Amino acid sequence: MKFIFNVPKIIPILLLVSTLTLSCSDDDDNSPEPQQQSIVELALGTPELSTLVAALQAADGDLVNVLSGGNFTVLAPTNDAFDTFLAANGFASLDEVPTDILSNILLNHVLTGDVESGDLIGLGAGYTTTNATNADGDNLSLYFNTSGGVSFNGVANVSTADVDASNGVVHIVDGVIGLPTVVTFATADATFGTLVTALTRDDLTFDYVGTLSTTDSPAPFTVFAPTDQAFGDLLIELGLQSLSDISEPVLKATLDHHAVALANVRAEDLSQGQIVGTLGGDVTISLDSGAQVIDSNDRVINIIATNVQAFNGVIHAVDKVILPPL
Repeated sequence: MKFIFNVPKIIPILLLVSTLTLSCSDDDDNSPEPQQQSIVELALGTPELSTLVAALQAADGDLVNVLSGGNFTVLAPTNDAFDTFLAANGFASLDEVPTDILSNILLNHVLTGDVESGDLIGLGAGYTTTNATNADGDNLSLYFNTSGGVSFNGVANVSTADVDASNGVVHIVDGVIGLPTVVTFATADATFGTLVTALTRDDLTFDYVGTLSTTDSPAPFTVFAPTDQAFGDLLIELGLQSLSDISEPVLKATLDHHAVALANVRAEDLSQGQIVGTLGGDVTISLDSGAQVIDSNDRVINIIATNVQAFNGVIHAVDKVILPPL
């Protein structure tokens, strides 16, 4: 962020003697430079971040001390952002939020290292990792998109970027970034637009969005998420014009083959010949040519991106739609 100062012209007083000028110059050279504030000191000195300061003080984990050292990037929600978040989640005040949950939510706004807005803009869109964790201790992913400013998980936009601190950088954001579910990433990432359309089709007899949003049983989930291109290729493969041409029973059976319940299976947990039980039936894992899924029709599906970690499960992107037995 650039600061522009308007500096008035200084009219020299010709009667000042040169020795006085030199003396003042020496004093200026010896004056100490102002010390840069830490992330916590910046927050303390910013009125619109007072709720964030109160949250850091109330949460478990001594976060004030943690963020006073180290090297971090903090996405700092404003007071209005906290007000909206609390109201949306049924809390009358910050005091009603369990301190362990509050700590994890705050850590979902903390990245390790110094990440400037230009770094994200250069990438366009993608995933990074926060200091929040799921029940297994896996760090949660964070989706960023810079197509219209810098946004995170589709819920928070940067209003003030690149506020430098002595131990990192602060980006002020207009929303609190809650603990993401697998649905959070599916809806935020345009790569999965057709998948979301399929999951929300009106005639479906199963509530996929509601189920995949829960943090209770049958969570956690492992989701093999087909890209938009994968769905386009499927329509060509089946000789269909659009998603609406697929009958409800076939669509449901197909979607069921992309979700595993009660398991957070990360890429490092996959093994050659492993049988994975999806909601619709078994698929087989092959590692012969990279990570692949073999469906019941012996079709080979490549896993093209792994370990998008949500609080209630993990997503792996795939380049083909997994089909039930045809």
